[in-house]
Amino acid sequence: MTADRPLADKIALVTGATRGIGAATAIALARAGAHVVCVGRSDGGLQDIDDNIRAVGGTATLVPLDLKDSEAIDRLGGALFERYGRLDVFVANAGVLGPLSPLGHVYPKDWDDIVAVNLTANWRCVRSFDPLLKLSPAGRVVMISSGAAHKARAYWGPYALTKAGLEVMARTWAAESVSGNLKVNLFNPGPIRTLMRAKAFPGEDPMTLPAPEEAAAAILPLCLPTFMETGKLYDFPQGKLLSFQMPV
Repeated sequence: MTADRPLADKIALVTGATRGIGAATAIALARAGAHVVCVGRSDGGLQDIDDNIRAVGGTATLVPLDLKDSEAIDRLGGALFERYGRLDVFVANAGVLGPLSPLGHVYPKDWDDIVAVNLTANWRCVRSFDPLLKLSPAGRVVMISSGAAHKARAYWGPYALTKAGLEVMARTWAAESVSGNLKVNLFNPGPIRTLMRAKAFPGEDPMTLPAPEEAAAAILPLCLPTFMETGKLYDFPQGKLLSFQMPV
């Protein structure tokens, strides 16, 4: 481990690693020395991220996987144990926007899909990866949330509800792990130049927004063995770590 490669010999896993914040984070972790397990649905996207990781001198394992396939997540956990015996970093980035609609107008299939990806899949990852992360001398988890989790904004119900659930999931996991080496935190990227943002705000000029690489640069410190906070939310727009509290 060196100052420019603080994650040398570490194993990191990123979901939704084929584009946006996930891809930028996978590259940042690889540049920092980690071997990155890149999880995504697109074979082409995985090949692209592999090329980009190689370009910065890193290495990756590509895992084509639909996170709605819960048994595949279980198999991935088993494969990681057999190959590496641990997991050092988990960045839970994958997510879908879902319908922007009044709650009463949301189709049950759309509801089931967004809950499956944004909430259930992350719980299945917790279930599968928790033992692996606890086998690391410094397991680190970053779960990507959203400001929508706190705003109860009209027409954003399914997305906001699943992100609020994700936050409670992460905080619960952190509380259950407080006496060990595992640290679990959340990251709110705010408005970032991604395809999801463009879908939600099609009239917005994307060049006025931070690039995914800027968010990834802020995620990286939360993944390092030296980062000792847990159960917190790093708010990228404010550039600071926040604690949770009861409403006032």
